[in-house]
Amino acid sequence: MSNQVWKFHNDVDTDQIIASQYLLLPDIESMKQYTFESLDPSFAGKVHPGDIVVAGENFGCGSSREQAPSVLKALGVQAVIAKSFARIFYRNSINIGLPVIVCKDLYDNVEDGGEADLDLSAGTVTANGKTFSCTKLPEYMQNILSAGGLISFLNKEEA
Repeated sequence: MSNQVWKFHNDVDTDQIIASQYLLLPDIESMKQYTFESLDPSFAGKVHPGDIVVAGENFGCGSSREQAPSVLKALGVQAVIAKSFARIFYRNSINIGLPVIVCKDLYDNVEDGGEADLDLSAGTVTANGKTFSCTKLPEYMQNILSAGGLISFLNKEEA
C-alpha cells in the first residue's frame, strides 16, 4: 500500500515544524494541530497515518526541541526521509520512535502529493516505479524504533 508524500524544502528548522509559541501548550496532542503551520497551515488536518515526509538537506535544524519529531509521530507520520538531517533532530527522532531515513535520490524523484513505499528493514523506498537505496538503520536502531522509542526499548530490556 502506498503512502502519500508531503514534500518540504532544504533547511526546514524545528521552529517551522512546531513554532515556539505552541511549546507552552500542555502536551503533544494539543501541539500537533500546529505542525508545519508556517509552511502549510492545513498540514495537520490533511496528513494521514502512514504518510511520509520527504525533505531536502538539513531537515530539523535549529533548536534541540524534542517536540518537533514528537508532533510528527503524533500525527501518524510513518517516517521522515531526507537528503540529510540535523544531528540532534535525528537523535531525538530515534529516541521517540520516529523513523528518520537518509535517502539522497528520493527528493528529486517524487512530487508533493505523490506516493511512496518505505521498506525500513530493507533500507529502500519505492516511488514512481523506481526503488531507491536509503541508509539502512542498524539492527539496534530498528529495535529501538520497533519498541516505540528509547525509553520503551530500555524498559523492555529491564523486564
